[in-house]
Amino acid sequence: MGRVLVTGASGFLGGHIVARLAAAGMPVLAQGRDIRRSAALEAAGHTVMRCDLSQPFDAKSDTGFGEIDAIVHCAALSSPFGRLADFEAANVTATRNLVDFARQLGVQRFVQISTPSVCFAFRDQLCVTENSPLPDPVNHYARTKRQGEDIVLTAADIGPVVLRPRGIYGAGDRALLPRLLQAARRPLPLFRDGQARIDLTHVDDVVDAVFAALAAGSAAEGQIFNISSGEVLAVRHIADSACARAGLPTRWRKTPLAPAMLAAGVMEAVALLLPRRLEPPVTRYGLGLFAYAQSLDISKAGRILGWTPKASFEDGLDRTFARGREAWGTA
Repeated sequence: MGRVLVTGASGFLGGHIVARLAAAGMPVLAQGRDIRRSAALEAAGHTVMRCDLSQPFDAKSDTGFGEIDAIVHCAALSSPFGRLADFEAANVTATRNLVDFARQLGVQRFVQISTPSVCFAFRDQLCVTENSPLPDPVNHYARTKRQGEDIVLTAADIGPVVLRPRGIYGAGDRALLPRLLQAARRPLPLFRDGQARIDLTHVDDVVDAVFAALAAGSAAEGQIFNISSGEVLAVRHIADSACARAGLPTRWRKTPLAPAMLAAGVMEAVALLLPRRLEPPVTRYGLGLFAYAQSLDISKAGRILGWTPKASFEDGLDRTFARGREAWGTA
């Protein structure tokens, strides 16, 4: 395979994908929103595509894009809270524009990074398959990522493959573990006597899945694949282990779920009325992750992509904290 365009290359997952592609000797075109990290990519010798994906762009009018054989679309607005218009611009309009761009270039493989949030519901759900009926979207992120999947999957001429990686963590993580460690500075809620469980995914395994999707044959086209470690762990164990590595004590407080959900809903409603619309300290989605058992069936990725996860959670934590606590601001 020739040149690969990676969107969201200045982000956590996109940056890891670019690094692995470069290490494999594959030419990369990187696109990212973060100016400083995009400059670092250029300094490392990568060609950086500077454009706003939510605005239409024409491959024929800019010869600087060159030939592109495949696209890995990581760029997205990923948050449990925010304005619908912002999510639509980043996750729907941008995806539609990129699919149009891929068609102009005759791209042969389009790998869409989606999310199991499209499957999330406020109830226990174990071994969810790719064809399980989707519940009503839990937030704007889930709603717009589902729309993005539909846009990609209907473009059969660009070899679409959709990956739904669960809870990506690892060195450079700016979302999952930082949010968890910040929340752990206060007592964490113990809902439903600690029944919450979930499967996470180390970033190296997600990158492996991307490579498998890029190399897969026609049987993978038009398909969705769940990606996770396959290791379903108690949320309490995940938090205790991560905080121990970061040198933070964890405190748990038994909390009734219904009043907490009601309070979070009120905070979200109030935040939407404020001028800056900042994410409230607690969201219903965030509480749901601490309350319910959620896991994915990943057998389809093994059958069709030939992909299986390699990193256990403990191994993943070893890699994540290899640089010490200083990298997480907890030393």
